[in-house]
Amino acid sequence: MDDVLPVKRTDGYLPIQDHGLIGDGATAALVGRDGAISWLCVPRFDSPPLFCSILDPERGGRFTVAPEGHLKSAQRYEEDTGVLVTEMQTVSGSVRVTDAMTLHSGADLAEDAAAARGELLRRVEVLEGEVRLRVEILPRGGGNPKPTTGGIRIGSGTFPHLDLTLASPLRLDGLQSAHSLRKGDRVFLLLRWAGGSHQHALSQADQRLEETIDVWRRWAQHISYGGPQRDKVRRSAITLKLLDHFENGAIVAAPTSSLPGEIGGTRNWDYRYSWVRDAAFSVYALRRIGLREEARGFLGWVLDAVERGGWPKALYTLDGKEVPGETVDRELRGYRDSRPVRWGNAANAQVQHDVYGEILDCAHQWSSGGGGINSGLWSRLRPLVEAARSNWRDPDRSVWEVRTADRPFTYSAALCHVALDRAARIAERFGHVGDVQGWRVAARDIREVILEDAWNPEAGAITQHLGGAELDASVLALPLRRVIPADHPKMEATTAAVRERLGAGNGLIYRYLPDRSPDGLPGKEGGFVLCSFWLVDNLAWQGRLEEATELYERLCDRTNRLGLLPEQIDPGSGTFLGNYPQAFSHVGLISSGVTLDRLWRGMVDELEPGARDGPIEKTAGRPDALTGRQMTPPVDEEKPEARRGRPSSAKP
Repeated sequence: MDDVLPVKRTDGYLPIQDHGLIGDGATAALVGRDGAISWLCVPRFDSPPLFCSILDPERGGRFTVAPEGHLKSAQRYEEDTGVLVTEMQTVSGSVRVTDAMTLHSGADLAEDAAAARGELLRRVEVLEGEVRLRVEILPRGGGNPKPTTGGIRIGSGTFPHLDLTLASPLRLDGLQSAHSLRKGDRVFLLLRWAGGSHQHALSQADQRLEETIDVWRRWAQHISYGGPQRDKVRRSAITLKLLDHFENGAIVAAPTSSLPGEIGGTRNWDYRYSWVRDAAFSVYALRRIGLREEARGFLGWVLDAVERGGWPKALYTLDGKEVPGETVDRELRGYRDSRPVRWGNAANAQVQHDVYGEILDCAHQWSSGGGGINSGLWSRLRPLVEAARSNWRDPDRSVWEVRTADRPFTYSAALCHVALDRAARIAERFGHVGDVQGWRVAARDIREVILEDAWNPEAGAITQHLGGAELDASVLALPLRRVIPADHPKMEATTAAVRERLGAGNGLIYRYLPDRSPDGLPGKEGGFVLCSFWLVDNLAWQGRLEEATELYERLCDRTNRLGLLPEQIDPGSGTFLGNYPQAFSHVGLISSGVTLDRLWRGMVDELEPGARDGPIEKTAGRPDALTGRQMTPPVDEEKPEARRGRPSSAKP
C-alpha cells in the first residue's frame, strides 16, 4: 500500500484527517490510522456514542485492533465500497485490518429499506513477520465482560438497552487482551449490538464481508461521471451514501458531533441530524451523477416530517421528529481540549425561511427527472409556496444559523424566490391548481429587490442581507439556485469581491468574517470548503474555465488520502476542522466536477446562464414510487453548444 506514514498525535489526539469512515445506512464509525474506532453511535447516527475517544482519549471509549508498537500505517477503501483497509507496520511485522459494517446479502441501496445487520466486522491478516496484536474494547462509561462461547458479552450501565457481544476465534480475556500472531494468520472480530447468534455470524464472516462489498459495488455501478477527478467524485458519492439513513431517505449533515471549527474554540456543534438544506443539496449532487432514487427518498421523508410536525423546520431527527435541545457534556474534554462537547442542536428552534425553497427545489428536481407530483403531494407543497410569498422579507437566522438577532438575509430571500419559481414550473408541468402567474411575479420581485437592496455600491457586491454592507459567501449560491445568473454584472462583481475580501488563502474562502458580521459566537473559523467550490462554479459560468479548473484541482488536493473532506480547513496548516466527513463539502466536489465537465465538453450546463429548465432525465420502465405511474423513456435535453469559441473537445 502506498503512503505508509508514521502515526503521530497532537495533544494526545490523532488528526481528524487520519480517519476513514465506514457505515451501514443506520449509523457510521470513524476508524483511525492507529487501528482504533474512535467514534461510533449505535444503533443510529443520532444515538449516544458507544465510542468517542476522538472527543476524549481517556473517557470517550474506543475499539482498538492494532499491533503493539506499530510505527507506520496507511488506509484505503476497497474500490467503490464503504469497506476500509488499514495496514499497520511494526519493527517485527505488519498487519492488515479490513473494517466493514456489514449489509444484508442482496440489499439494494437505491431502495428505502434497511440494509444493516447491526454489526461491525474486523478482519485481521498478518502480512509479514510476527506481531503482538492488541485488542481493546472500551465502551464509554466502562463495560462488564462475561465469557460466552466464542467471545464475550459486554454489560454496560451506560448502554443497558444494547445487547453487546464481541466474538472471535481469539481468546478474549476481558475488555483488553493481547495475542501473538505470525505471517499468514487470519482472524476475525465481530462486534454486534442487534442481538442474534454471534457464533453463526462469525462462521460466515468471509461471506458477509464479500456480500457487503458486492452490495456497495452494485449500487456504485449507477454512478455516471467521467469528468475531472473521477475517483474523488465517486468517493464523494459513496461518502454521501454513507451519510444516508437507508430506511427512509434522511441524510445527516455529518456523522459526528463537536469536532471544532477552531482548535481550542467553542464553535462545536452536533451535526448528526438531517438538515433540510444539507440533504436537499446532497440529493441534487447525487442526481447530477445519475443517482435519482435518493431524491425521491428524501422528498418523501421531508414531506412526511413536515406533515407530522405541522410546519417545516430547518432540521429533524432521522425519523422526522423534533431535534432535542442543546446540552453540554461536561465529562468530555473535547477534541484537543476544544470545549464544550454538545449533544442536540439549538437550531431546532430557529426560523430559517430557506427551507421552503429547499423542499420545492427538491420536488422540482424529482419531477424534472421524470418523477410524478400527484394532487395529494401537491396539496402538501402549496402551503410552503404561500409561506415563501408571505415571509420572504421577514428576518431569520439564515443558512449559517447565527446566534444574533434575526436579519433579512439575502440567501433566505433568494430561496423564497426558488420556492415560488419551482412551484410555478411544477404546476405548469402537471396542470395543478395554483397562482402560477402570481408566483412568477413574486419571484421576479424578490430577484429585483435582491439586486437593488442587497447590492451595496461601496462594497461593490451583493451583501449578506437586504440593506447590508458586509460580504457573505452564501451569495455565491444564487446562480446555483437560478436566482441571478453568474454572468450578471453584479454577480461578477460579487464574485470578485468575495474572492478578494473573504479569501482565506491557498484556494479557500471564509463564509463570512465574524468580526465584521457578528454571529454571536467568540473565536474564528477555517476556510469553508463548500463555499470554495461555489467559487469554482461561478468562475466557470463566467467563462473563466481554466481558472475554475485550476481552483477545482487545488481544492480536490485538499482531501485526505481517502478522498474525504471536513466542513472547514485551516488554510495555513491544512488541518481539518469541523465535523467530519461533511456532506456539504462532498456536495461541492461532485457538483463543481459536473459543471466543469459539461462546460469543457461544450454542453449547456443545466445551471449555466441562459440554460433552459435543465436536462430532463428519465428512466424507462420504472414505476414512479410517488404516483404509481410508469415513467417514460429516457430523454436527454442536453445539446452540445460551442462555449465562447472554445472547441468542444478542449479539456485540460
